[in-house]
Order: sequence, then structure tokens, then C-alpha cells
Amino acid sequence: MSKDITAEDRERVKLLQIISSSKNEFKKLTLVQLKRLQELVEKKDYSHDKKAQKSKVKLLNKINVRIYELEEGKGIFY
Repeated sequence: MSKDITAEDRERVKLLQIISSSKNEFKKLTLVQLKRLQELVEKKDYSHDKKAQKSKVKLLNKINVRIYELEEGKGIFY
């Protein structure tokens, strides 16, 4: 069951550690990092695990909200 860990897996985990280590979560990531995290999370397949798939959807929703705030200039001063 041992799989090779890819560079994308390492990058995804690194970005997830940044957001999970802070109260402000996504405010520590730049727009470029957020878009990259979104891309990496979307690629990951969790269809075999219902809970993980649900968490993935929630995370993607939060990422989308933060990307919207940054692109539209809202929420930056909170």
C-alpha cells in the first residue's frame, strides 16, 4: 500500500500546513498560492472516502471565498 510521494503531494501538504497552523487560515497565503492549492486539492481523488470528500468540498469552498475576496478587494481589512 506504499505509494510514492510526488512533488505535488509535498507542495499540497506544505500549503495545507500553512493554513492549518494559524487562526487566520487563508490570510497567510498569496493569491498565487491559493490558486495553486485549489488546483492541487481539486486533483486529489477522495471518492473512496466519504468524509474526506466532504472535507475537500468544504476546503475548496473556503479557498474560493478567499480568492474572491482578494480579487474583488473585499475582506482584506478584516
